[in-house]
Amino acid sequence: MSKNLLKLSLLCVVFFLGKTTSLAQDNMMQKKPITLIQPPYLKAGDTVAIVAPSGVLKNRTLEIEKAIALLKSWELEVVVGKHVFNQNNHFAGTDAERSEDFQNALNNPNIKAIWCARGGYGTVRILDALDFTTFKEHPKWIIGYSDITALHNQIHNEGVESIHAMMCTSLQDGAEKIKETISTFNTAIFGKPLAYTLKGSKYNKPGNVCAPLVGGNLSILYSMLGSNTSIDTSGKILFIEEIGEYEYSIDRMLQSLKRAGYFNDCKGLIVGDISKIRKNTTLWGSSVQQLILDALAEYNFPIAFNMPAGHEKDNRAMILGRTVEINVGKDISTLVFESY
Repeated sequence: MSKNLLKLSLLCVVFFLGKTTSLAQDNMMQKKPITLIQPPYLKAGDTVAIVAPSGVLKNRTLEIEKAIALLKSWELEVVVGKHVFNQNNHFAGTDAERSEDFQNALNNPNIKAIWCARGGYGTVRILDALDFTTFKEHPKWIIGYSDITALHNQIHNEGVESIHAMMCTSLQDGAEKIKETISTFNTAIFGKPLAYTLKGSKYNKPGNVCAPLVGGNLSILYSMLGSNTSIDTSGKILFIEEIGEYEYSIDRMLQSLKRAGYFNDCKGLIVGDISKIRKNTTLWGSSVQQLILDALAEYNFPIAFNMPAGHEKDNRAMILGRTVEINVGKDISTLVFESY
């Protein structure tokens, strides 16, 4: 071998080793947990924007009025997006109108929280039109559940905490019927200590873990796979809830998340309300709780059922992106959110 060829070979080896080290370092950086930004908690005199990024609010004026009255009873100011009561077929206005309202709320420095009027379907259609540059410089709370999971995912990937909680249309049930829902919403937005004690379940998979909480509606999490809005669950506790699905559909979504690596380094699972399960002509053959356990049988992380969050009247608030300690037992489970 000539000296020049030998030098070239050595240079290639050095380059390859350097490249491998660089890739390894990049991978380690990608795995490093990100500390999310906490928006400022609300205080008397702050302004909350009510917007409708999803379904139409036809004949829902009374609920919006109740929502405004609720916020004002807490000494908060309220602004309502100019397109909230628009209708474009299924949606609360066109994609451009819904996006405009949400973008204005994101950019307005006087608005300290954005409360979604309702879910339904439609948030995914405006995600890519939104610019979060100003929001990341001056973060504020984004609040909602169900279809708003798409926004929670996006906000998480932007590096900011958000709140999984009631929406304006939750007030259709009347304040007296959803006292805990309203109380925990207040607790979350004003920064009071947040903790829950859950009733036990024979399906619970005991264990104790402390990690950031992510998640939301199962169908939305499933629909985000393969996009920039899909969340990395590594080192995190996942929360799921669902409504109006067949059991086989729930299994299909869990299997798809599993095949995508969703649970490989997941630290725990909190299962909220799985409501209004549809009946198929061919019965599944087990409870939905057992379905979940069977789908995730190969993982050792704790699983807690009976979290009162989702599409029921008792829909407790949770801070997504916040570190939470879960202690899961057969008789009782506890969730304690880190306070700061």
